[in-house]
Amino acid sequence: ILHPASCILHPASCILHPASCILHPSPVSRLPLPFKILLWFFLNLALLLAGFLLLFNTEYRFDLDWVFSSHAQGRVSAMRDLIVDDLDATAPEEWDEVIERFSNAYHVRLALFDEQGAYLLGAAGALPTEVRQRMHPVRPSARPHNAPPGVTTLRNEASASTMALLQSANPTRYWLLVGARVDNARAGGPMHVFLVADSASPAMGGLVIDPTPWLRLGAAAIILSVLFWLPLLRGITRAIAQVTDAARRIAQGHLDARVVTRRRDELGVLAEAINGMAVRLAGLLQGQKRFLGDVAHELCQPLARLQMTLGIIEQQATDERQIRSARTAMEKAGQIARLVDELLVFSRASLAASATPPQPVDVEAAARAAAAQEIPAADAEVRFDIPPGLRVLADPDTLTRALANLLRNALRYGGGRAGRIGVHAAPDRDGVAIRVTDTGPGVPPDDLPRLFDAFYRVDTARTRETGGVGLGLSIVKTGIEALGGSVEARNQPGGGLEVTLRLPAAPAAKASRPEESTAVGS
Repeated sequence: ILHPASCILHPASCILHPASCILHPSPVSRLPLPFKILLWFFLNLALLLAGFLLLFNTEYRFDLDWVFSSHAQGRVSAMRDLIVDDLDATAPEEWDEVIERFSNAYHVRLALFDEQGAYLLGAAGALPTEVRQRMHPVRPSARPHNAPPGVTTLRNEASASTMALLQSANPTRYWLLVGARVDNARAGGPMHVFLVADSASPAMGGLVIDPTPWLRLGAAAIILSVLFWLPLLRGITRAIAQVTDAARRIAQGHLDARVVTRRRDELGVLAEAINGMAVRLAGLLQGQKRFLGDVAHELCQPLARLQMTLGIIEQQATDERQIRSARTAMEKAGQIARLVDELLVFSRASLAASATPPQPVDVEAAARAAAAQEIPAADAEVRFDIPPGLRVLADPDTLTRALANLLRNALRYGGGRAGRIGVHAAPDRDGVAIRVTDTGPGVPPDDLPRLFDAFYRVDTARTRETGGVGLGLSIVKTGIEALGGSVEARNQPGGGLEVTLRLPAAPAAKASRPEESTAVGS
């Protein structure tokens, strides 16, 4: 959809049916984009599951309970061996201190029970039924002398390998049951005991569940997922970015913008539709400009004859009223002739510029030629700030005409006669920026985006004599963009309008003359 002013046609003729913008798009591939995304997702799940099963079979070997990996068993066995070693080397009267020290070290409550489940010492009290059932009581033997009350000699060697993690309710707590063999001569010789640890967390202070490997596994899964999805997401986002950039450039009037992609899915079809729309719009706009040029050219000869006839009528008229009528008709014919001339310039601005190979153009020479053409010496002061030898790749006539239109616009509406007009140029990024400034009231912010639209005038109350037909800035934009440049306008912070032309830079020429005066006019 093009703005009516930029099409120079009735709005209804500028609204293209979507079907006319799609030039035979390629059919959608056998794998639509949603199916490809879902397929990629399930492949990701399958890959993660395969990795989990591999780790499950190689790293996590379940011998007793499912939560006990080989690492967890090793940590629990190491704790049991440390406690048993201290109990073997310590008098029975000091076993309470040993159990308390290890309870503080592992952040759990530790206690000792005999092989019948009777409490011996430590922080725990009555055991839940689930824990007692896992102790597998055996027939006791005689109590050794000097052993703590309830401790009996070992009668079942298999019970020393007991290791289990249980959960009790009301309140919910987790119990770690570990069988141990204590061989302390001062306690009466070898004996079997149960080491019981309870905690509010199933991790048991890191004994059963160590979060570090799980965090590493989660981080590895996330990184693997990102790497797995990255090619698909990058391809989608790159295609969307290309389509967005092309659509934005087309909206700005660059109808030569194209989306370059090899995708065969919905995004590829969208890219082809965007390209087809751009080709269609470019053809229509080119045809409109040629049509306007042809119409304007055909009107030139009848208008010239009309003006000549009106001039003869004015010379032969004897009545004062007839003379005034003939002069009025001459003025109207002159307005029509000027409109036809501007239409010719507008229609040929892009055609002539695009057909002419760009050549190095001296910016200062073009600016001074435009000022001499549009601003007489007594009308306004023009300040030039252009480095000597600065050149751009352009068409000399198109650049001079664009600068002349900008200077004429600044003189009419920018307070040129009462203020100062400036022409500044400097290298900018990959090209050259030429700025034309004035000290007038500027343009309302809402009108800035439409300032370069054809037939658009900021002040709708302006007459043809005071405001022109609204083609000057549009001619500037059309010609500069045909040269591969860009045009933008903004209000200066201190007041006045600034119009910037950006063109490709040409190789600098050698300076052969001293710097001239920086002012033209008085």
